[in-house]
Amino acid sequence: MVKRTLVTSAIPELWPKDKPIVFIGEWCKRFSQKHIWEELDSYTSNYHWNDRNQLAIDFKFLDLIYEEVLKNLSDKLNSIHKTNFSKRYWRILIGPWLGIFIQVIFDRWKMLNITIDSFDIDQCNVYREDLNKFVPNDMDEFISFLQTDSWNEMIYSNILKISKNKVVLNEFEDKRIVQKRVSKNQKSIIKSYLKNSLSSVLSLFGTRDNVFIYSSSLPKTSEIKLLFKLNQFPSFWLTQAVSNFSISTNRRKWKLDAPNSNCEFRAIINKLIPKCIPRAYLEGFEVMNSDADKLPWPKKPKVIFTSTAYYTDDIFKIWSAKKVEKGSELIISQHGGNFGMTPRAFLEQHQIDICDYFLSWGWTNKNPKVIAVGNLKTPKNLHSYNPNGDAIMAEYSLPRYSYQLYSVPIASQWLDYFNEQLRLMECLPDIIRNKINVRLKGDFGWDQLSRWEDFNPNISVDIGEKPMQEDANNCRLFIATYNATTYLESLSWNIPTVIFWNVNHWELNKNTQESFDLLESVGIFHRTPESAAKQIIRIWDNIDIWWWSDKVQNARKIFCNKYSYCLLYTSDAADDLLCVDLGGRRII
Repeated sequence: MVKRTLVTSAIPELWPKDKPIVFIGEWCKRFSQKHIWEELDSYTSNYHWNDRNQLAIDFKFLDLIYEEVLKNLSDKLNSIHKTNFSKRYWRILIGPWLGIFIQVIFDRWKMLNITIDSFDIDQCNVYREDLNKFVPNDMDEFISFLQTDSWNEMIYSNILKISKNKVVLNEFEDKRIVQKRVSKNQKSIIKSYLKNSLSSVLSLFGTRDNVFIYSSSLPKTSEIKLLFKLNQFPSFWLTQAVSNFSISTNRRKWKLDAPNSNCEFRAIINKLIPKCIPRAYLEGFEVMNSDADKLPWPKKPKVIFTSTAYYTDDIFKIWSAKKVEKGSELIISQHGGNFGMTPRAFLEQHQIDICDYFLSWGWTNKNPKVIAVGNLKTPKNLHSYNPNGDAIMAEYSLPRYSYQLYSVPIASQWLDYFNEQLRLMECLPDIIRNKINVRLKGDFGWDQLSRWEDFNPNISVDIGEKPMQEDANNCRLFIATYNATTYLESLSWNIPTVIFWNVNHWELNKNTQESFDLLESVGIFHRTPESAAKQIIRIWDNIDIWWWSDKVQNARKIFCNKYSYCLLYTSDAADDLLCVDLGGRRII
């Protein structure tokens, strides 16, 4: 076999130009760099999670690893920081990072093994490690790191150094200028503090401040109404930026227990966690804890209510974790789509695990924590659409490198998703194709604009600068291509909607399948772009006749009642929340 060099990222400076290579995945081949990689003697490794049955097996395995490591790391951090916090405390604070980190490292480790076993690889060009570029400051920076070629290249090289393989690493100095994440400037920090202080003063005029509402995703009018009904003055709390901490190599000279010593992956995790854990959880823990205590937030809230702060807001997480330790109840409300529908979703399960109650948009499961409240985010007023207008096709982008696991196209599988969009366009006649506005969301280095222009420069593409609600009011048809929030909003607003996606990537759980079968029976949901195209052609000139038929409207209402019910209620979000109780005990 021909000896080849392994390439682990889309950094062309590390690609040998005079030697055969193997790309570890399609994510290494940026569309904008096509003129470079097309000229190389290269192969590309197949992605291991193209076998979705194996993904299901690995997801369960990684969940077991996560719980085991969370226990060990919680004990270790308690020892390091001389604290005695519970496993739930640490789950709230470090759980999102730890769970995603384990899933990411497994994916990189697995792809290295598969690629090295499949090709005759003798070397890999890597950059010499720089901890200041490698270790994130906090969860927010960790999420931004996950999307970069530089961080992933360093992760691959670290795994290669630890694992048992014979690949020679050629180290180079990284002379590129890397843009650091922009932290909040002093002016914005002062502004946040003043707003928090004002909210704190206003709260004194209420007879109680038992309920702390923060990053709720509620419409502002509903949040104000809810606070007044709770006898609390409106208090719109803001967090502060996490301080920037310096790395201390001495504070990272510790190890995790390795009960499964024969498992190479477990050994790699144990070695990488002390090296990669965000500085806020190690070097900066005491300062961040002190900063959280100084916030002008309620000292003894009975209830903490949030929708999105559980994820990257480390100041909120450390504050709320401590309050939960002292008896506060944590309530999290659903903030988008996909929830309750899929067989695997790490962050959905994380939210349910850390909270006392999880408020869904209508679905329930066997977990008594999950309470069906309704869609608190989407405004409940009716919306219009233009039966003679254009169509909106909502696109989705995901990171080129895998991150948190849930039922979506992962890593290079996004290319399959994109090609399905092109297949739909190819099936439509010009008279319809020219009236479809492709609405992009994010990019993550997939170079979508260039890809669409390469496919057909006459297709209308925008980057979604306007709110979807504004665009939807002027369209005749909303075309949804992924399982998230957008089609739940369009269905709730009663805007004609056609949905299509690959069910092998956007898997549905058994409880949800029946609901989508109902949508499929009336022409709303489709499993292939060809089927969706036929439906669009059929209804294009008579949208109203199809959409307002009894069968379609009944199916829409039944579906929304379970996954996004809001038009079925005359009350607003504040009233819905106040109506939620458990056996006569109101939870808010």
